[in-house]
Amino acid sequence: MTVKTKYFEYGQAEIDYLKSVDETLGAAMTRMGKVERVIIPDLFTALVYAIVGQLISVKAVHTIWERMQIQVGEITPVNIAKQSADAIQGCGITMKKAVCIKHIADMIMEDALKLDELYALSDAEVIKRLSALNGIGKWTAEMMLINAMERRDVVSWGDIAIRRGMMKLYQLDSISKEEFDQYRSRYSPLGSVASIYLWEISFE
Repeated sequence: MTVKTKYFEYGQAEIDYLKSVDETLGAAMTRMGKVERVIIPDLFTALVYAIVGQLISVKAVHTIWERMQIQVGEITPVNIAKQSADAIQGCGITMKKAVCIKHIADMIMEDALKLDELYALSDAEVIKRLSALNGIGKWTAEMMLINAMERRDVVSWGDIAIRRGMMKLYQLDSISKEEFDQYRSRYSPLGSVASIYLWEISFE
């Protein structure tokens, strides 16, 4: 019972561009080679995964995710809607997250939420639409943009690992929002590919 995944698609052209606009990042990319980022193309599954991952470690996410698949089966709106919030919470998440996940599944089943509509929206509109849902903030929406929709230019200030990766890369003791935004604009329009490397650097 595995969730369908794929790698975020990018290639030599994207790597060469980022190397040309940022020597420090470029040197790290040369040293690391191509870094693969596993993504979940199904929007609902990816959204549940992102909610589970809010403010917890990657290791904890994997454990909870395995428990959820045992409890629920395939992570679909139909299967989640059949569960009580208590049963979802029993997989190891907070009640707030469990209620949020169940509510989204229920909304999809009632046709009150159509995630496929997100594909037609800009990044900013996707963030606005998802952030309107209870329990979902900007970080979760940004993770959806990268880890499900493969949008090309997302560098999340709200992601601690991305900030840590940036600080390690440029040998900074701290980073202000202003400094972060300068780097982000340097990477544009391929910020998501830079993010993939920053994540990897942060965990080195």
